[in-house]
Amino acid sequence: MAKSFEIEGTVKVISEVQTFASGFSKREFVVEVEDGKYPQSIKFECVKEKTSLTDGLSTGDSVKVNFDIRGNEYNGKYYVNLNAWKVEKAGGASAPPADGGFSNEGPPAHLSEPPADYGKESDDDIPF
Repeated sequence: MAKSFEIEGTVKVISEVQTFASGFSKREFVVEVEDGKYPQSIKFECVKEKTSLTDGLSTGDSVKVNFDIRGNEYNGKYYVNLNAWKVEKAGGASAPPADGGFSNEGPPAHLSEPPADYGKESDDDIPF
């Protein structure tokens, strides 16, 4: 399973949705992240139904982006994409889900399931 990442920054650019002849659609957006003296402009993309994740955002909004790193090869060249699957405004409100709240592409299982021993009684009675 792919590893997921999280980054916080300020929305710098939100592009229009691009729809291709195959029916595939994507939307790119840029988040500026403070990195010492030189801020970094990081480009993300949302694909398919996730393009609506940026609908409630504006340039200048502080956001937290959860994303996966995707890479592929085409005609001998290699490409890397940062695939955003969740975008939250700084106040903790996330953008509305693209599919009405039901998603097959949520966070990886290791982030959404409680640990195996969660809720079980412990043999020791020490409160810490």
